[in-house]
Parts: sequence; C-alpha cells; structure tokens
Amino acid sequence: MSNRLIPAAAARAVQRRLGLALRSRVAGDDAPERAARIWGSEGERWFTSEDPIWRVNADAAMFPGGISALLLQSLHPSAMAGVAGHSGYKGDPWGRLQRTSHYLAVTTFGTIADAEESIAHVRSVHRFVRGVDERGRPYAADDPHLLRWVHVAEIWSFLTAYQRYAAVPLTDAEADLYVEQTNRAAGLLGATDLPTTVRELDEAIEGYRPELASTAAAREATRFMLLNPPVPIAARPGYALIAAGGVALLPTWARRSLRLPVYGPGVAVAARAGGLSTALVRWGMAGLDDRAPGDREPREATA
Repeated sequence: MSNRLIPAAAARAVQRRLGLALRSRVAGDDAPERAARIWGSEGERWFTSEDPIWRVNADAAMFPGGISALLLQSLHPSAMAGVAGHSGYKGDPWGRLQRTSHYLAVTTFGTIADAEESIAHVRSVHRFVRGVDERGRPYAADDPHLLRWVHVAEIWSFLTAYQRYAAVPLTDAEADLYVEQTNRAAGLLGATDLPTTVRELDEAIEGYRPELASTAAAREATRFMLLNPPVPIAARPGYALIAAGGVALLPTWARRSLRLPVYGPGVAVAARAGGLSTALVRWGMAGLDDRAPGDREPREATA
C-alpha cells in the first residue's frame, strides 16, 4: 500500500470512529435502525431538504445549540421543576437526550404519520407531569404558556447557534421561515401564540423575562451540565468545547442569572471554542457511510 494512502486511511478511520461515538451518544445504539425508519418510511412529509428547518436541524451547530437551549429553559422555575422532578436527567441524561433527538428527527424529517404519532406520545406523557415549583406555584407540562416557553427558548438557541456556527447562515427571510416552520410540531403539542418571525421570537423571549429566575434547581442543572457532565474522561475536552460554544450563545442576562463567569473577551473565546467543536462534529459525522440518500449535510443532532 502506498505510504500516501496510509495516513488517509487512518484519518478516515478516526473520522468514522468519532462519528459513530457521537451518534451513539446522541441518538442511541439503535440509531441506524431508527434512521432507517425515519428515512425509509414512505409517505408525505412536512418538510424537504430545501426547507430552513431541515438545514438547521441537520447541522452540527445543534450540539452547542442544545446546551444553550437547556441552560436557557432552566431559568423558568416551572419548566425546571418539571425537568428536575420528572425527567430523570441525572440518572439517565443520555436517555433523555436520545428521546429528544429522536423526537426532533421524526418531526423534522419523518413522515407526517410518524411525526403525529410521536407528538401524540409526548402529549400523553405531559398529562402526568405536574407538581409545584420552588416558588410554590403549581405547574403542568401541558400548560400552553409553559410549552411556549420551552419552544421559544429551544428555537431561539438552535437558530442562534446555526447563525453563529454554520458554514452558511440563513438569510433573514430563511430565518423567519425557520421560526414559522418550527410551529408545526409545537402547535400540535399544545403551545399557543407562537412567533412566526425572528423579531417575534426575540420579543417572546423578552416577554418571559419577568417570570424567569435563577433557582437552586437551575444552578444545580447548570453545574451538572458544565462541571460534571456524564461523559468519559477522555471525551471531556471535546464536550467542554461544545459546552463553551453553548454558553457563548446565551444572552448576557441569562449568563449572569446562572452565575456563569463568562464576560467580555471570554465570550469571544467561548464562541471560538464553539466554532471549533462544531467543525469537529461536522467532520466526524461526515465520515458515516450510512447517511440517508440526498442528505446535503450530516444529521448530527438527530437520528
């Protein structure tokens, strides 16, 4: 074998190992089987590869975007109480991530029938998620106002991550369309009064600020995600880069509320870490040879 081919073969092997490890963590060990169902099932779909939601939800920027979304969502006491009391995020963090990843994949890339079935399942689970938050206020996971917060915090984070870390950001018109397209699943899940443009999305986030607070549960979740993540020691440097990229995306007021000491030049450093980690994830996932036909970009954050 040519000496030139050995380094190339070794690089491809490393690339594939990285891609397999990432996919296993995010989508589960049965990711290939799930992907076959999502991409192989015949039937009408809500979106195509030409749609902004497909591009955003298929990009590696979803990794730091997901961290940002979880941190931002935790600032609503009722949402955080529901997560702390019912999700088992500490006992089974990867399982929770994989369920979320699968839901996003099905509702973005799957058939309408499969998407509606997945949404119905989540709705059935939400009916039993109830309790009292740290303020002593009752909450319910199927409360439309609370669902709206979870949605806008998530979509704001995903879009901000894509615009910051993707190779080619969306145009203003595409970004507005992305916001509108994400309402398809969120509305069926029970959220109401959903934003349809980036401006309305920003206004929705600002509108929730009087309800947000840095509770003990939110700070505990932040420490868990950033200081004691459930990843092997060898993988922690890579995870730290992704997490730094997620923290850099947060609004200044959110970082301060969560007591994250990232200000001024530190934000730029964290953003560079996010850009590097996103590029590495994109490279690793591109090494998988079982991506769906017609994929323009690897499906990093989904099945």
